[in-house]
Amino acid sequence: MAEQIMITIVDDEQDMRESISQWLSLSGYKTVTYASADLALKNIDLDYPGIIISDIKMPGTDGISFLKKLQKIDNALPVILITGHGDVSMAVEAMRIGAYDFLEKPFNPERMAELAKRAVQTRYLTLENRSLRRELSDGTVLLRKLMGTSALMGRLREDILDLAQADGHVLISGETGTGKSLIAHALHACGPRQGKKFITVNCAAYSEDELSKRLFGEDTDDGSFIDISLDGTLCLEDIESIPFSIQARLLALIAKYDLGNEGSRLRIIAISNDTEDTHQSLEETLRQDLYYRLAAMQITPPPLKSRGEDILLLFNRYLENFADEYGCEKPAVAAEDAAQLLQANWEGNIRQLINLAERTVLQSRRGSYSITEMLPSNENNEENNEKAIAKPLKEHVEAFERMLIDNTMRRHKGSIQSVMAELSLPRRTLNEKMAKYGLSRSNYVGS
Repeated sequence: MAEQIMITIVDDEQDMRESISQWLSLSGYKTVTYASADLALKNIDLDYPGIIISDIKMPGTDGISFLKKLQKIDNALPVILITGHGDVSMAVEAMRIGAYDFLEKPFNPERMAELAKRAVQTRYLTLENRSLRRELSDGTVLLRKLMGTSALMGRLREDILDLAQADGHVLISGETGTGKSLIAHALHACGPRQGKKFITVNCAAYSEDELSKRLFGEDTDDGSFIDISLDGTLCLEDIESIPFSIQARLLALIAKYDLGNEGSRLRIIAISNDTEDTHQSLEETLRQDLYYRLAAMQITPPPLKSRGEDILLLFNRYLENFADEYGCEKPAVAAEDAAQLLQANWEGNIRQLINLAERTVLQSRRGSYSITEMLPSNENNEENNEKAIAKPLKEHVEAFERMLIDNTMRRHKGSIQSVMAELSLPRRTLNEKMAKYGLSRSNYVGS
């Protein structure tokens, strides 16, 4: 959250440092003070979780020199400079160099707090965006986001690791909400193209002319998305929407890079949304030669309804996340609710499950809640019950049992004695069940 960002105050006058710190602390911010720029610089590095408020006139390294040094460390670090009366020209120079803003003495404390608030929010967004970009370039992080212990998810992760090492084009097809975009990023991040450009183009979001300009760089000075993505990855979402007139040009470029001296510089990951109600298959939507180029390798993420106990695992993880976000206790999942979750059709897949988890947490804060009642009514009718994958009672019982042990281990942070007491299980039985469900005490200690 933005309030976790620290405000660093630099001023050679102790009274000024303390008064600014006191006011901002009363406004709810965490502050740290330094008597000189040189002392502050020893504690500031790239991704510093804070902003800077500094006097512009100080002995030794003054505010302008301090700003220049901070710009070299992290040019997105917000720096607010305090200027004396008549130092407007210095303030203008500071803004030109890259200062976030300036305050002129004597300044209004409320104006300072408001300026600090905006700078803190800016810094928070910068750090969040950097963290997201790092996640999208880290294959191990992305694979961990593809949660699940089912055999289907195990094979999916293995397929990603295998295909990530290849240079051929990949077609990802599957139901909406199954994580196809995440898989595309993982294919890029787990292979030799990691750290190179990953360009995403939604083929359904643009008119024919606009899509042509973006792909091939017509009438632009920035180059085409295809050129920019060379040696990296070009991800074409909603490939079934690409106009027929563009397909021929795209095919020609693919052939050029696949057969030319430049080898496999161009790699395309195409994403297609498949549903049971699709009237035209992708082979019919795309010209045949382009389809076979793009579908040289294929990945199809499994729909949520086929993933068995993964449904309860995912639902519990998202309940934990939303409970932390909203600052409340994680709602309990009753046995009848678990059975309904396992039997639901999940037409919206993981996206639908995430929405249900958030609604459950929000309702639990008001008191009573029913997970079963929040499931879409059309999932409880006879037609969809016939579509649902039938599972033996034994599988339902085991999935619920695994969820119960997992939740209890998390709540007691891996304390075997506490778990044994709450579940009324002897140690040997608990150990056998944990081994059966792939649960390890080390995953809960200190969590």
